[in-house]
Amino acid sequence: MASRKLFYGLLLAVAVLVVWIMVDSLSQPGIGDLQGEFSEVAFYRNENNTGPIIRIFAVHSPDSLWEEMEKYGNYMPHTKYGNTKVFFFKDLDKIPAELFPESPYFDRIFAPNCIAYYEKTAMGQVSFVKYPFK
Repeated sequence: MASRKLFYGLLLAVAVLVVWIMVDSLSQPGIGDLQGEFSEVAFYRNENNTGPIIRIFAVHSPDSLWEEMEKYGNYMPHTKYGNTKVFFFKDLDKIPAELFPESPYFDRIFAPNCIAYYEKTAMGQVSFVKYPFK
């Protein structure tokens, strides 16, 4: 009888632990939890799967919520020894539709409309610059 109680007690403990892990995994914060509106307009990823992966995003953000922009950048995918760059633009009609692998990453016509730049380097260092082209 005591072994049966022990068995059901352990079974209940494992079930509670599994439910707790699932709830915690499914309730992680994400881009949808940020204040403000963010919409990805353009994206570039190099085709190199064996070396450093470079990701470049052009994002529309109608508001200048600097902390939220940095959080948005932190939510973007990043690969070890890769590089992630996010350019934020305020005006939807003044955002590049195409991004390039080399600097300046988009046509210079759009540079004055860039309100922020986020970068996570290969070693995981984060930089966030307001008005990077002024």
